[in-house]
Amino acid sequence: MPTRRKAWFLVGLAAAAGTTGLAARAAAMAGTELYVSAEESGEVVIIDADRGEVVARVPVGKRPRGVKLSRDGKLLYVALSGSPRAAPGVDESKLPPPDRAADGVGVVDLAARKLVRTYASGPDPESFDLSRDGKTLYVSNEDAGTMSVLDLATGKVTGKVAVGGEPEGVTLRPDGKTVYVTSEQDNQVVAVDLKKLAVVARIPTGPRPRAIVFSRDGKTGFVTCENGGGVTVFDAAHDKPAGTIKIEAVAKTPLGPRPMGAALSPDGRQLYVSNGRGESVAIIGVADRKVTRLVDGVGARPWGIAVSPDGKKVYTANGPSNEVSVVDVATDKVEKRIKVGGLPWGVAVGRAR
Repeated sequence: MPTRRKAWFLVGLAAAAGTTGLAARAAAMAGTELYVSAEESGEVVIIDADRGEVVARVPVGKRPRGVKLSRDGKLLYVALSGSPRAAPGVDESKLPPPDRAADGVGVVDLAARKLVRTYASGPDPESFDLSRDGKTLYVSNEDAGTMSVLDLATGKVTGKVAVGGEPEGVTLRPDGKTVYVTSEQDNQVVAVDLKKLAVVARIPTGPRPRAIVFSRDGKTGFVTCENGGGVTVFDAAHDKPAGTIKIEAVAKTPLGPRPMGAALSPDGRQLYVSNGRGESVAIIGVADRKVTRLVDGVGARPWGIAVSPDGKKVYTANGPSNEVSVVDVATDKVEKRIKVGGLPWGVAVGRAR
């Protein structure tokens, strides 16, 4: 019997017997999948994480970047942009005009492995987060300097908030009451009260803030700062800066650590930070706010980063080397490099369907 059919058979047996053991075994047999946005090829690449193989490629549109699973894990949301790709510092007046019709948030049905819908979301969406009830997306619109509120039931943008120049990272505080957005241009994190839909705080950060991650209790925020070579820490209860974690290079690279993405371990004790053109991953203790170790040689410009459900693996999307690296947490070694092509940007982890 094929593996997936066997998994469903076990689920049926577990339900009939009124037990949970077989259901757990079935879930385990279903395996882990990675969902990787390929910015250049316009695809979501699906990887069997257990075998380390690409199993599907789903065309989604122009410049897919930020990715996130629905609360039930059945859908993948992906930010799409019609703005031309350009490196930092490039004269944008010399770039081709943007294709605003290509902007939006795509929805991939993971069982069918196809794009089933694209929502309008405001210009040049890059990242987003999902409300706790799974009904709303909060989307950064980089070209417009705004955050859009997208109602998934109606498909309509129900609100917009000006949040500063070049907004990127978007993360909901664990209590679901406030969403935080990084402003690359203004070097700050903006806190938006979701009931009032208004900015209630602006927190200074290091240069070029990218991603935001909260401690599990929601009291502390961590912001990766690409050009600052570190992580800004802030008190989320009072929206005040609370220090900086400097990431020092071990191996020599032309630019040193350039913090980009961030992910929390399942137990909430470790923060994993991808260091872009520093070609490494930093492991930071959440409690003591110190870098405990650095994994070098991860790949060319690791950006998107995710952790396996059991906390044993860290996955990075490495753009210029067109691969996903699998880091073994126990050994701090890259145990596998999975070629995906298409300039991988973001990565999410889910269960195979």
